Formats: sequence, C-alpha cells, structure tokens
Amino acid sequence: MRSVKTAISIEKPLFEEIDNLADEMNMSRSRVFSLAAKEFIQRHKNKDLLDAINSAYGDVTDEKEASLKTVMRSRHRNMVRDQW
Repeated sequence: MRSVKTAISIEKPLFEEIDNLADEMNMSRSRVFSLAAKEFIQRHKNKDLLDAINSAYGDVTDEKEASLKTVMRSRHRNMVRDQW
C-alpha cells in the first residue's frame, strides 16, 4: 500500500509516550500513529453501527406500556390456565 507523509502537532508528553512505546514495540513512530488511527476509525465505525442498531430497536416499551403488558399477561394466563 502506498504511504503518504503528513505532519501533525501533538503535545510533547504524548509524543514522548508514543516514542517510548514505539521503542518498546520495536516499530517506528509512524507505525504506532498508523495503528492508532486505524483503531480510532474502527471504534468510530463500531459506534455508528451500535447507534444504528439502537435506533432500529429504539421502540423499547415505556413504563406505562410495560405495566399494561404485565396486566395483559396475567389476564391471559388466567384465561388459558385450565385449557392445558
């Protein structure tokens, strides 16, 4: 894959942490930044997916509806109790 050079500005303490991590992992700082960016993008995609799923199932019952369901289940149970 073709690489593109870029320049970014970050706080010095963060740069030092990244530099130390790159040394510990025996990889370049560029690789650490690249991996971090990929992970950040994936998290964002996962969040978008979770938001879409939550939106699709967003019709969760409210308190009043849940209470009504409880009453209905009880009545139904009483109606069919002797039929089985």
